[in-house]
Amino acid sequence: MNAEQIALVQSSFETVKPIADEAAALFYGRLFETAPHVKPLFRGDMAAQGKKLMATIAVVVGGLDRLETVLPAASALAKRHVEYGVRAADYDAVGAALLWTLERGLGAAWTPAVAEAWTEAYGVLSGYMIAEAYGGGSRAAE
Repeated sequence: MNAEQIALVQSSFETVKPIADEAAALFYGRLFETAPHVKPLFRGDMAAQGKKLMATIAVVVGGLDRLETVLPAASALAKRHVEYGVRAADYDAVGAALLWTLERGLGAAWTPAVAEAWTEAYGVLSGYMIAEAYGGGSRAAE
């Protein structure tokens, strides 16, 4: 990611923060619609899960310009996801649901440059997490 993309992700996420609860509900609604097989992986209070999701995204977005500070936590999270039953292929559905949610949450502010920046950010992070969880970037664990 370049500095301009990082700035776009960070500034656009500031717009999402005030509607974090709504964004989380949109995200999970879309995820469960497009990837219903993951719904059983979520057993707890979805409002609390949504708050965790948005807090995690906030930390990652805030650390994009110093990625080395968020990668250890991302690695641990990825490994926990394996224990919960998450497959490498599920990251694609999560990414699609995230981008869909951001597009709706940002409205006219969802420009091609913002979309590209978020796509790049998610690709970097999910690629790292998949490599950490399933080894060597291989998607063999799908």
